[in-house]
Amino acid sequence: MKLATLKSDRPDGRLVVVSRDLSRAVDAGAIAASLLDAVERWDDVAASLQALYERLNEQTGTGTADGSFLFDPAACAAPLPRTWQWCDASAFLNHGRLMERAFNTEPIPDFDTIPVMYQGASDDFLGPCDDVPLPDESLGIDFEGEFGVITGTVPMGASAAVALSRVRLLVQVNDWSLRKLGPREMKTGFGFLQCKPSTSFAPVAITPDELGGAWHDGRVKLDLHVQWNGAWFGNPNGAEMNYGFGQLIAHAARTRRLAAGTVIGSGTVSNESRAAGSACIAERRVIEIIDHGEPRTEFMRFGDRVSMAARDSQGEAPFGTIDQRVVRANPQA
Repeated sequence: MKLATLKSDRPDGRLVVVSRDLSRAVDAGAIAASLLDAVERWDDVAASLQALYERLNEQTGTGTADGSFLFDPAACAAPLPRTWQWCDASAFLNHGRLMERAFNTEPIPDFDTIPVMYQGASDDFLGPCDDVPLPDESLGIDFEGEFGVITGTVPMGASAAVALSRVRLLVQVNDWSLRKLGPREMKTGFGFLQCKPSTSFAPVAITPDELGGAWHDGRVKLDLHVQWNGAWFGNPNGAEMNYGFGQLIAHAARTRRLAAGTVIGSGTVSNESRAAGSACIAERRVIEIIDHGEPRTEFMRFGDRVSMAARDSQGEAPFGTIDQRVVRANPQA
């Protein structure tokens, strides 16, 4: 099924079920107050949400979708506007190794055998069409196209198999970065803080069955198409993820329980083939250093736009599209 959150006067928004073709939606408030409520009570509400989804698709096909309305991604918040926890990994080792060169850091110990992950802010996620307010162009504004999962409860010490069974929904992510702040924060040993502003999400969260064979081994095996100011930037595929989501969730849960509504990110989607392009500017810059001795691509400016959509073999975008503009933040807002 496909679920989204419309903006409302409530901080957790209005839960809706969205048709498979993303054309129409129907209110799901009688089943769950919000997506977080739905995930927390998944065993109690999933069947009712699925039944509503099937009814919506049947009615949409006949043109008689009672109670439904046109689905507008611009009216959406993030599927979870806020939640308990957001943990982001670097599960594509090709990207991680390139970033080591970008930041001129020592190789990460056990990078090939133990996932790396940081805990980001989860109190202020951005919707798919929201402007992205940032304080200064000189901070190295960068997008990062990723995939993610929303979990149910996960017990401490869960195996990768158990952890994978707790995946409730799949999401598409733009994990914004301020690259000029990253190196110092990495050197402190305390991890990212200022270099990681609010993360953005595509409008629709989907159950894994919606992807068919494109969801396999805990990986979203779709091309993630990225455009910057209308120009192609990359279309790397999620199949090259070195750690599957089961492994990432188990890593996060090794020494603590995870609450329902935890979001786990894959890190920037990255492929070894140069033909796939990149899902972030920093990766392109590192490749330019390798090829030309210096970076040639600048970071984003205020007014720039980025668009991201994961697409299947038929060209459909099951999560919808992230389409955002970077703007100067108002410190008085």
